[in-house]
Amino acid sequence: MTAISTIRNLGPAMEEALNDAGIMTAEDLRDIGPDAAYARLLQNGHRPHFIGYYVLHMGLQGRPWNDCKGEEKKALRKTFDALKAQHFNVETSELDAFMDEIGLIAPKP
Repeated sequence: MTAISTIRNLGPAMEEALNDAGIMTAEDLRDIGPDAAYARLLQNGHRPHFIGYYVLHMGLQGRPWNDCKGEEKKALRKTFDALKAQHFNVETSELDAFMDEIGLIAPKP
């Protein structure tokens, strides 16, 4: 099994975030794909960031992070916005997400 940080553009911080979201290896990331992986990051309480999203796409394609331009970038922005709307709760911080995960936040009525 290969570390996520061996994928172009993805360093230790992204690897740690993906590991926290249950994606442990480069093979896991390739299998799940960039959109599902990013959705997991958002569900895990990470704040959305468009550059991080398209860097993930470019890395999995073996391309430099800044290679995303024009119509491709516009299309990725639409998908990013949809993922953000579906999977990110702006009222939930990373700390709140962690506390909820370990059972310290009571369910809302």
